Amino acid sequence: MIEKILIANRGEIALRVLRACNALGIKTVAAHSTVDRNLKHVAMADESVCIGAAPPGESYLNVPALIAAAEVTDASAIHPGYGFLSENADFAERVEESGFIFIGPRPDTIRLMGDKVAAIAAMREAGVPTVPGSDGPLGNDREKNAATAKRIGYPIIVKAAGGGGGRGMRVVHTEAALHNSIAMTQSEARAAFGNEVVYMEKFLTNPRHIEIQVLADQHGNAVHLGERDCSMQRRHQKVVEEAPAPGITQEQRQAIGDACVAACHRINYRGVGTFEFLYDDGEFYFIEMNTRIQVEHPVTERVTGIDLISQQIRVAAGEKLRFTQDDISWRGHAVECRVNAEDSVNFMPSPGLVEQFHPPGGPGIRVDSHLYDGYRVPPNYDSMIGKLISYGEDREIAIARMRGALAETLVTGVNTNIPLLQRIMADKGFQAGGCNIHYLEKRLAEIREAS
Repeated sequence: MIEKILIANRGEIALRVLRACNALGIKTVAAHSTVDRNLKHVAMADESVCIGAAPPGESYLNVPALIAAAEVTDASAIHPGYGFLSENADFAERVEESGFIFIGPRPDTIRLMGDKVAAIAAMREAGVPTVPGSDGPLGNDREKNAATAKRIGYPIIVKAAGGGGGRGMRVVHTEAALHNSIAMTQSEARAAFGNEVVYMEKFLTNPRHIEIQVLADQHGNAVHLGERDCSMQRRHQKVVEEAPAPGITQEQRQAIGDACVAACHRINYRGVGTFEFLYDDGEFYFIEMNTRIQVEHPVTERVTGIDLISQQIRVAAGEKLRFTQDDISWRGHAVECRVNAEDSVNFMPSPGLVEQFHPPGGPGIRVDSHLYDGYRVPPNYDSMIGKLISYGEDREIAIARMRGALAETLVTGVNTNIPLLQRIMADKGFQAGGCNIHYLEKRLAEIREAS
């Protein structure tokens, strides 16, 4: 087993990794920025190292500083969490070249799946269903691009090959808008991702967002841990997630799960990963793969009983999976709400001093958060300050418990999106299950108009 891990992240995921390390008897090093010296995991870690100033480019994205922190503390491995450098192939390569274990996939795998065009091609070869599209990058041939769009059928969506997080995409409804949209997306992609390659896909008008969790070791073993529904989104950002996905049958789960496992074998995958799909009219369409742990991993942990972070570390240490696909089963239902320090109406970030924090409790409730009384939420990073996870024997019980947990949660001093989350839990459409990815945006628009 790995002896010491440097945690190259912050907030709730850094605390979650530290807890997994403690359970495995692994020593920890907390790499933190100047503004994060008072984070909970920094106080709990065996050692801590300040890696730079508050701006991410000077700290959590500062590769030389992270490598140096691992060197001076004699760490054996680096855990990137999610976000920041977690899907940066160059960083993973630098970590391994420096003699450390990168707790994630191989650099070449990250590089392959980070290029959306290459990823789609690899999935198509592996037999994973994909969205009808351009089957490669778009050039500057206007006639060819117009013919491709016509073959696919409007509306189409132009996407940046190096994009992610809801950025670098533009929906096009007519040929008149096509060429300008391609040029604008290329320009945005060049500025945001340093890669102007874009491609085209059919724009599915009412899809759900369903993702499949996978886990693979270095010895050719791979399994899937079922699906999550992440369709409750605002501006392409997930707000509520759940497992299992309402309306997905065991037969569908097995078929798409087996396809994802086959893809893991084909690309020689290592570690945890998530295949993301649009699900429309009973069909799955691959959109991308996240080669890291997901924010929403707790709902899968709850319904399968498998600790994904611990498994991620074990696999990185070279261990074989301790279970097969036949050993995995799903019980009950879990729901996760992302709690952000932001206004629940205009969604403006709300950094500042947390005067009081009282987390909820009771049967089936889990809280993943780094908050405490007197903690100051900095303005430099993502506004998520925690996650509430509820579990029940069925979906109705899980939702009811989440309503209770949201009502019980107390955060003063900063604004939070808890009122929005309460509104979602009480929404009849959400309670019925199976909402598409546009549902929340439409409901928010209706509420704004009514007010």
